[in-house]
Amino acid sequence: MSVVVVALALLAVGAVTHVGEFIRDGWTPYPWAPRWLNVYWTSLALFDTAAAVLMLAGRRLGIDLAMAIMITDLTANAYAATYVRHANPLAEMGVLRLAVFTVVVLMLAPIARPHLLKLRGRPH
Repeated sequence: MSVVVVALALLAVGAVTHVGEFIRDGWTPYPWAPRWLNVYWTSLALFDTAAAVLMLAGRRLGIDLAMAIMITDLTANAYAATYVRHANPLAEMGVLRLAVFTVVVLMLAPIARPHLLKLRGRPH
C-alpha cells in the first residue's frame, strides 16, 4: 500500500505544479517554448490529476496513465532542451530530475498493481 501512497504523492506534486503554472501564467507558462509544448505541459494538470483519481479508485489505468505521462514528459523536456534551448539535456538538472522521477515511476508501477486491486477490495 505504501507504494501506491508514494505514487499518489508524486502525481499530486506534478498536478499542483502544473495547476500553479496555469494559474500564474495561463496556457503558455514557458514563452520560450513552442505552443504545442506549452499546451502539452499545461494539459498535465488534468492528466496527473486523472491518473491519481484512477489510482485512488483502484484502477490499473491510473498506473498506465502515470507511466505514459512520465515517458512523454521526459521526452518533451529532452526535446525542449535539445532543439529549443540548444542545450545538452544531460547537463540540465530539471531534465535529470525528471529522468530519475520517470525511472522511479516505471520501477514502482509493477509493484503497485497488486495494491490497487486491494484498494478496490479484490484479492490479486
